[in-house]
Amino acid sequence: MNGEIDNLAFEKQLLASGARLIGGMDEAGRGPLAGPVVAAAVIMPLDDIIEGIDDSKKVSEKKREILYDKIIEKAIAYKICLADEKVIDEINILSATKKAMTECVMGLSVRPDIVLVDAVKLTLEVPTKAIIKGDALSYSIAAASILAKVYRDRLMREYDIIYPAYGFSKHKGYGTKEHIDALRTVGPSPIHRRSFITHFVDDDE
Repeated sequence: MNGEIDNLAFEKQLLASGARLIGGMDEAGRGPLAGPVVAAAVIMPLDDIIEGIDDSKKVSEKKREILYDKIIEKAIAYKICLADEKVIDEINILSATKKAMTECVMGLSVRPDIVLVDAVKLTLEVPTKAIIKGDALSYSIAAASILAKVYRDRLMREYDIIYPAYGFSKHKGYGTKEHIDALRTVGPSPIHRRSFITHFVDDDE
């Protein structure tokens, strides 16, 4: 063996046990100080593999954009959902992530036999299997991770136009020094997560 991970190992095991339609699900944006958390669920054909699909964090931004379009073109079904900063502040980030993920699975136009999920345990009508570091271990989860990441990055670039003081197009809402300095100087924007920024601003408004 050359040490490479077989990112179809989980899918092959499920196919061997009788599953036909295997979904993958992941999220992007649990850590940022601003913007939504975005979840994506996708059912990919496993007899027509797209080369280069991997954990979105390991793929360059330019390549992610290309893969995003290929995934959408080839997907049997996909759904992208989000929970915005208000929902995150109201119910906490993990609950908001689970909410978006649940909406994704239930919103798929085709019902999968099982959904592989990156790390998050869910109880749904559709069977799910949480896999630690699943975006690196499962082709289906990796495809979902690219959909979620690209969709969210595009959204944050749009927010950068609306709220140009923070540099959202560069850091996508994560807590970089530039972002925190702007937050302290300008104050929070409407898309900042109030529950995430209490250490950086006195929000008495």
